Amino acid sequence: MTLDRETCRKARLARDARFDGRFFIGVRTTKIFCRPICPAPSPREENITYYPSAAAATAAGLRPCLRCRPECAPGTPAWNGSSTTVARALREIAEGALDQAGVDGLADRLGVGDRHLRRLFVEHLGAPPIAVAQTHRLLSAKRLLDDTDLPVTAIAMASGFGSVRRFNDTFRKTWGRSPREQRKMRRAPRASGLRFHLRYRPPFDWDALLAFLASRAIPGVECVTDGVYRRSIEVAGVPGSIEVSHGAAGVMVEIEHPRPENLLSMVSRVRRLFDLEADPLAIESCLETDDLLRPLVRARRGLRVPGCWDPLELGIRAILGQQISVRGASTLAGRLAARFGRPFEFARAGVTHLFPGAEDLADADVASIGIPRQRAETVRAFSSAVADRRILLDGVAAADEVRERLRSVAGIGAWTAGYIALRALGDPDAFPAGDLVLVRAAGAATARELDRRSERWRPWRAYATLHLWQGVTDGHLLSVDGKPRRKTAAGRG
Repeated sequence: MTLDRETCRKARLARDARFDGRFFIGVRTTKIFCRPICPAPSPREENITYYPSAAAATAAGLRPCLRCRPECAPGTPAWNGSSTTVARALREIAEGALDQAGVDGLADRLGVGDRHLRRLFVEHLGAPPIAVAQTHRLLSAKRLLDDTDLPVTAIAMASGFGSVRRFNDTFRKTWGRSPREQRKMRRAPRASGLRFHLRYRPPFDWDALLAFLASRAIPGVECVTDGVYRRSIEVAGVPGSIEVSHGAAGVMVEIEHPRPENLLSMVSRVRRLFDLEADPLAIESCLETDDLLRPLVRARRGLRVPGCWDPLELGIRAILGQQISVRGASTLAGRLAARFGRPFEFARAGVTHLFPGAEDLADADVASIGIPRQRAETVRAFSSAVADRRILLDGVAAADEVRERLRSVAGIGAWTAGYIALRALGDPDAFPAGDLVLVRAAGAATARELDRRSERWRPWRAYATLHLWQGVTDGHLLSVDGKPRRKTAAGRG
C-alpha cells in the first residue's frame, strides 16, 4: 500500500481522527510509532516514516507509543488499498486463524498459495502474515492488561499465545517490561468484568444504527432499550450475553462469557456488528459525487451498515422477511427462537432465548410457526447447507461465490442473497438487487435502471443502500407507495 506523504503530514498535524488507523507514524529518533491523533508534541517531518499498519512499524523495530496506545486504534480498513484476499485474511487473523493452522493453512482456506499470500501482505500492509498476527496478539494483550482485570494467564490464552512463558518473553521484548509490570502502570483501577471501549473513525451516526437494529430485533434473542443493545450469544457451545452502548469515549461493550480465550473473537464480532472498521472519509467522498446521494450523505454523516452477530440468524431472518413487513419478520423470527432455540439461563430484560443453530433447523417443522410451507423449506434447505458447510458464512469465501451458492437454494433470490451479503458478509459493495424501496427512492423506473445507476457508487454500494433507506425513513425520499415515510424502518429484511 502506497501512502501519500503530504496527506499523512497534514492529517497528523491536524490530529484528524478520521485518519486514525489508516496509517501509523514512526519516529526514527525515539524508535516509537504513534497514531495520527497522538497528543505528544509533533516530531520533525524529516525524522518520520509513515507505515500502512502497526505490523509494518513493529517489523521495522519500532515500539508502540504509551500515550496514544496504537492498540486502541481502529483496525486498518480491509478495503482501503488492499486486495479482497488480504481483507479476508485479516478477518481470519483477527479470529485467530494463524494460531491453529499457520500461514499454509490460512492460504488453503483462502484458496491461494502461501507464497502469494505473503507477497500480498507485504505489498498491501508492509509486513508478512506472521508479523501482522504477532502484532495483533501483542496489541490485543496490552489492551486487555490496561482495560480489564483478567488474570495474566487468561490474557495470554485470549491473545493467542501458546504459553505464559512465550507471552512474557515476547511482551518484554516489545515493551521492555513484563505484563505484570505493565498492569501496575495503569492510571486507575478498572471495573471488574469484560468491558471495552471500542474506537472508530468519526463521524458515527449511532442513533440511526441503533434504530435500524431496534426495529429488526428478534424478540427474546435481542433487544434495544434506553440506548443499549443487548442480546444472547453462544460461542464455542457456551452461552453468554453482550451489552453495547455509546458514549464520549466510544462504543462501550460489556461481555458476559465464561471462556476468556474466545474474548478477542467476540470483540471482533461486535466490531463487525456495529461496522466500526468503516472509513467515513473514503466512503462519503465517493458517494457525494452523486447528485442524489449528496444531500443524504450530508444529512447523515457517519452512517454505518449494520452487521450481525450470527450470519445464520441473519440469513434466516432475511428469508422470513421476504414479501412481508419488517415488524412481521421480527415476529416470525421470535417465534422460531422460542420454539426451536434454547432458553437462556442468564435471562435478563428482553433476552430469554438462544437462537437455534443450523443443525436444529435443518430437520425442524419450521412451518409450525405460521409461514408458508415453501418458505419453511427454504429455511430448512439454507440451514442444511450451512450445517454441511456447502455455504460458508464465516468471511473466508469470496462474497460473489457465497452469493452464487445462496441463490442455488430454492427460494433465495437476488434480493435475499444481496441483503445477506450486505449485513452478514460485511461486503461494502453488496447491493440488494430489485429492492422496491430503493428503486422508488432513487427515482428509477425499473430495478435494471437502478442497477445501472448503482455502478457509480462502487465500491460502497452497501453504504449507498443505507443512505437511500434512511432517506425514506427521514422523509427526504419517496417510499414504494410514492409518499414520504417518516419514523418507520425503511427497507426490508
